[in-house]
Amino acid sequence: MAKRRSKRRTHVGANNPANPAAVNGHINPRDPKSMVIRIGAGEVGTSISQLATDVRRVMEPGTASRLKERKANRLRDYVTMCGPLGVSHLLLFSRSESGNTNLRLAITPRGPTFHFRVEKYSLTKDVRRAQRHPKGGGKEYITPPLLVMNNFSNPNADANSKVPRHLESLTTTAFQSLFPPINPQTTPLKSIRRVLLLNREQSAEDDGTFIVNFRHYAIATKAVGLSRPLRRLNAAEKMLKSKKGKKGGLPNLGKLKDISEFMIGGEDGEGYMTDGTSGSEPDTDAEVEVLETTTKRVHSGKARGANHDSDEEDEGRNDHVERRAVKLVELGPRMRLRMTKVEEGLCSGKVMWHEYVHKTKEEIRELEKRWEQRKKEKEARKKQQKENVEKKRKAKADNKKSSGDAEGENDDDEMDVDEYDSDLYDEDGFDSEGLEGDAEEQVNARMEEEGDWEDEEEEIAEGRASKRKSLKR
Repeated sequence: MAKRRSKRRTHVGANNPANPAAVNGHINPRDPKSMVIRIGAGEVGTSISQLATDVRRVMEPGTASRLKERKANRLRDYVTMCGPLGVSHLLLFSRSESGNTNLRLAITPRGPTFHFRVEKYSLTKDVRRAQRHPKGGGKEYITPPLLVMNNFSNPNADANSKVPRHLESLTTTAFQSLFPPINPQTTPLKSIRRVLLLNREQSAEDDGTFIVNFRHYAIATKAVGLSRPLRRLNAAEKMLKSKKGKKGGLPNLGKLKDISEFMIGGEDGEGYMTDGTSGSEPDTDAEVEVLETTTKRVHSGKARGANHDSDEEDEGRNDHVERRAVKLVELGPRMRLRMTKVEEGLCSGKVMWHEYVHKTKEEIRELEKRWEQRKKEKEARKKQQKENVEKKRKAKADNKKSSGDAEGENDDDEMDVDEYDSDLYDEDGFDSEGLEGDAEEQVNARMEEEGDWEDEEEEIAEGRASKRKSLKR
């Protein structure tokens, strides 16, 4: 009989690296994360779907790039997963019945929520078609973009302006929190490959509009101060040293007698061209000095002393400084966003600012009283719901003990208590335009004053009773 094998091997534990960047690439687990979602995935259309995909590319790497929405998914489903996944921002694209495209920027888990109307937009593919030499698709999306915001604060604004100062600071903070902060002392320049520009249009008159232009660029650099032949030789040298060498990048010197003819552009030097002497327009936006990263040799003591003496003689001159031209190439998409509404909670709650609806101080005080009353009623309902759930659980347990049958395991249809917070989200649908909440609030207040709610409560009670009778039959 064969000898039975005794298991001596144990389970190998997870070999987690100490550096979190080894797992997530360039992403820190504490960095903000976002989800770009289409509300009503099959109803927004192909253009809005492609716009949402382009915005996901802008938000990389800290976003859900392969998120798949379904028609049955609701806002509650995404909000429930924000906590376990560490999602801090939601960008919700939707389309209203009138055909308006809307964008909501919500900060989880408690808000606020900014409602924007997308007045104009251009997709990434449209921007690339308009360019002669488009850029993108490389390593630009490995690191988050550099956020540049302009004109978000008006020096003449105060608390009584149509666009108050606290709203400007709140909007600035919300957009800044989309991406991780950058430390100029520790962040390497090579990691900054993209720029996200948000420019607010300042109106000549204080008309109460808040319009933001959304642009996305890639940063391209090029060495300046060199002739074109010398630049081609430098590029060919780097290409030969790299692992992936290409023969097509080498200059053709077969028809020339000497390298000098290639450098001066012919026998008479008539073909010598630089950026200044060529007929093309300068394609640089700015020139900066960049310190080249070069490897240093370890010398002995005597050689080190000789190098120190030579460094003192050549003090003030740095041979490793290179002048490079910085150019921005647009990647897309483009958007013109118009803020229409700001809510206190996550896609719900008290309206903090509205572009079209302006209320007096008395109306604001009345709304504050209503919200306080709603909060008290909500807490009372939660408490009552918990008590009802505990009572029914105890009653069900007692029935199981007394009868011992499986009849106690009925469906939960008769339980009129929702385990979720039913007051936080709307079950029927979403406010696609962000303007239906005010009209609904006015209708509810009017019905409450006229006493129509009592008739509806009786109808709802009768409907529930008839439904239970039909289920028992």
